[in-house]
Amino acid sequence: MAMESGMFTVQKTVGNVLCCKCGISMIPNAANMCVKCLRSEVDITEGLQKHVIIIHCPECDSYLQPPRTWIKTQLESKELLTFCVKRLKNINKMRLVNAEFIWTEPHSKRIKVKLTVQKEVLNGAILEQSYVVEYVVQDQMCESCSRVQANPDQWVASVQLRQHVSHRRSFFFLEQLILKHDAAVKSIRINQLDKGIDFFFGNRSHAVKFIEFLGKVVPIKSRDDKQLVSQDQKSNTYHYKYTFSVEICPICREDLICLPSKVSNSLGNLGPIVICIKVSNTISLLDPISLRHCFLDADQYWRVGFKSLLTSRQLVQYIVLDIEVISSEVSIAGSKYLMADAQVARVSDFGRNDTIFNIRTHLGHLLNPGDYALGYDLYGANSNDIELDKYRGLVVPEAILVKKCYEERRLRKHGKKVRSWKLKSLNMEVDPNARGLRGEEEKRDSEYESFLRDLEENPDLRFNISLYRNKEYQPSEMGSVTDGEDVPSVPLDELLADLELNDDNEDEVDDDGNMSE
Repeated sequence: MAMESGMFTVQKTVGNVLCCKCGISMIPNAANMCVKCLRSEVDITEGLQKHVIIIHCPECDSYLQPPRTWIKTQLESKELLTFCVKRLKNINKMRLVNAEFIWTEPHSKRIKVKLTVQKEVLNGAILEQSYVVEYVVQDQMCESCSRVQANPDQWVASVQLRQHVSHRRSFFFLEQLILKHDAAVKSIRINQLDKGIDFFFGNRSHAVKFIEFLGKVVPIKSRDDKQLVSQDQKSNTYHYKYTFSVEICPICREDLICLPSKVSNSLGNLGPIVICIKVSNTISLLDPISLRHCFLDADQYWRVGFKSLLTSRQLVQYIVLDIEVISSEVSIAGSKYLMADAQVARVSDFGRNDTIFNIRTHLGHLLNPGDYALGYDLYGANSNDIELDKYRGLVVPEAILVKKCYEERRLRKHGKKVRSWKLKSLNMEVDPNARGLRGEEEKRDSEYESFLRDLEENPDLRFNISLYRNKEYQPSEMGSVTDGEDVPSVPLDELLADLELNDDNEDEVDDDGNMSE
């Protein structure tokens, strides 16, 4: 505006002054001293701690936050940097600008942190200065770890997890859920028994939290008891051992169920013969004849407590001779089903008789003529179910198909299959009474192999499970030709990389632990 009117403007300039100490030319400030002279006159880090001792538990890798709190963290992490800064006294009297780790040898038992602080000094001048704080790490086990080292059996609470069925499929699936969510990270010891698993904890609250997790993933009922260990009448203190008995619902996926009449009526005359298609915190039931479905929560089930009519160990292999779709596709509990009329025959009848069954199935979207399927043989089954006998005039189908079978395609391969993926497992101690039994080991290996095949065939089943890449897997051209595209497998995009830290890849990990305020 002044240039347009032709007026003369004076440019503002900042003059320099001489330092009152060394006489060097500088920009004026409140103290009239240069930065070097100001730092020689004033040390803002005076009175701050330069050496601090911190307590570290080598067993659980946690640090003591006085007076009795233990914080679990890793080296050069943001949590450890925050913990180190909070251990400093009088740091709140000045402004913290930056904090970062200085690398030290892991075996040196030293942690160095470089801090940058600001403080107002002479006549309102603000001085910024950096200094290094050295933390001396002293190893000392926490109370829980010292208790375990002194006596591993010195537990406070135990959770006895049981399921009264003839297989361990539910425990295999539950083990993967526990690993993914780190639900048993507070456990002292885990014992694997014939009919279940025992979890031992050093605190009652840890056991209660673990039971709450189980109630969110499977239908359970629990009861607890306690036993007095010791008492002090003078201080009025008591020490107990707590035992929690947890029972998992005996209904498993792919089980055939005959609903009691009261349950069937309460569900709108569903069934009464239904299939369990999914088990989470609720039980999903499907009528294979009408494609009607329902959900039962844990309270509704344990109020009646019915059992399975036939289990997955009683599945029979059928071959599909002909199939005709009669309805449109329906989506139930995240899975798709299609009603169809099928003509099937038992594989075991080939060469013996010409028995053919005309049935209705919900697997019309999967089956084609010539395919194999697994189902329940109600034509030749000898069932002594009380609930089934109560239904008068009930027409029981001759066979109910449950899932498509890929066993014939798998038998075309030669040698043992090495999968491109693998699962992690809990660190469990096996019951010594069943360790030496060869039949029990073979049975467990067979059930585990069946569980792995279920994961390959059912994407919904592996949705909540972490699958890792198998480094031992080497794809071969012959294997790819033999497998074909019809054999189900796990896609590579669903696999996770198994992280293993060692000396070779330490340089590849970015350990920058900077924290700014």
